[in-house]
Amino acid sequence: MSQRVAVLGTGKIGEALVSGLLRAGKPASDVLVTARRPERAAELRERYGVEAVGNAEAAKAADTLILTVKPQDMGTLLEELAPYVGADRLVISGAAGVPTAWFEERLAPGTPVVRVMTNTPVLVDEAMSVISAGSHAGEEHLLRTEEIFKPVGKTLRVPESQQDAATALSGSGPAYFYFLVEAMTDAGILLGLPRAVAADMIVQAAVGASVMLRDSGEHPVKLREAVTSPAGTTIAAIRELENHGVRAALLSALEAARNRSQELASGGK
Repeated sequence: MSQRVAVLGTGKIGEALVSGLLRAGKPASDVLVTARRPERAAELRERYGVEAVGNAEAAKAADTLILTVKPQDMGTLLEELAPYVGADRLVISGAAGVPTAWFEERLAPGTPVVRVMTNTPVLVDEAMSVISAGSHAGEEHLLRTEEIFKPVGKTLRVPESQQDAATALSGSGPAYFYFLVEAMTDAGILLGLPRAVAADMIVQAAVGASVMLRDSGEHPVKLREAVTSPAGTTIAAIRELENHGVRAALLSALEAARNRSQELASGGK
């Protein structure tokens, strides 16, 4: 018997998951979606041929529930779902900073919960989705979660104790690269290039460097050294980056992001 999947709170990331499921061969009849606004629900129904329902109906009908609402909205959603979610369902949470134990306390005893931190490249099938099992989730539940997220990128299992670090490094990671590209584009303008030309150069450099990192198997230090000739332009730039503490700033930034994730997990605003 096929498993029915419901995506609750279907925003951009939820929609990317729906699209991935359908492209992976899951019938539209086995996918349910919920949305806060009726016009959004109608849009999803028309675009993908899936059934748009209410949260309670989705909880009753689906075998797997993927919760994609914001962390601050998760409490209200759980109150609505809890009466209809039995221990035979799988609950997948994408809420940053919310531990699986929080869900387990509010759902039927023994309900399997899997926590996933994905990132915005899910929209272009290049996500990094970091998966952790709750205390009642077994191999079957992890495999089911991987089947859902693999069509939109790469998956990686980690202990839940590492999820806050994953949030800082991978969940927020694309923003750091966008920030760097923005700064380098501004530098290109300072050096006399038109913005569009500078942007094209930097974006392609970023794409090329990323593919080399992924496909070459080389350590990033070796790849950097291959560009860094003695007394050349690259080493002059790297000296300035080191003089301005860029490496230390990145370490501090990611530590701050990790700490914020921990604050969210403890109920911080």
